[in-house]
Amino acid sequence: MPPPPSAPPPAIRWTHVFADRPRPREEAVRAFWAAVTGSTVSPARGERGEFATFLPPGTAGPSVKHRTVADGSGWAHVDLCVEGVPGFVRHAVRAGAEVVSEERGLSVLRSPAGLGLRVVRWAGERTPPPVVDDERLDQICLDIGPAAHDRELAFWAAVTGWRAAPTTQPDFHRLRPPPDCPCGSSCSGSTTSSRPAPTSTWPC
Repeated sequence: MPPPPSAPPPAIRWTHVFADRPRPREEAVRAFWAAVTGSTVSPARGERGEFATFLPPGTAGPSVKHRTVADGSGWAHVDLCVEGVPGFVRHAVRAGAEVVSEERGLSVLRSPAGLGLRVVRWAGERTPPPVVDDERLDQICLDIGPAAHDRELAFWAAVTGWRAAPTTQPDFHRLRPPPDCPCGSSCSGSTTSSRPAPTSTWPC
């Protein structure tokens, strides 16, 4: 098991959460997330129109996206947006990540518990999306089985540089970013759960 890196990690400038869902539910999924986030759906992009971004009003940066997938029941993944992708990937590998694939400006990684994540080049986003009906989508929960939970929590704390803190529920921990973090969806904190689960999921 590789030790966590000792040097401060490269700064995460922004985050995106992708809802990866099968094509038969594509329109319903995009309509749902647009309504929940008070955003509009961008024109579809990609070879098969599989990508869409939920655009918040004004000058706020987008933090939620959708990808249509061909197989499976769907999942979710997070994009960590950084200024230097290669340097951050090296840092993540030292913390225990596995590199799945790489292309210019984008690397696909896998966490020790098997969760997918991507490291992408930061596009300059700075302003979080607005509150909608007294709510803002600003965190995600990682459901990790008890046997892998402690290692996975240590991994995410090391990769992000965010402080891991217990909550009032014994099977949940929260990752708290620094106060000046301008990033999007997970900036208010990501939560890890040690509840038993047959697989590790990103419930977004």
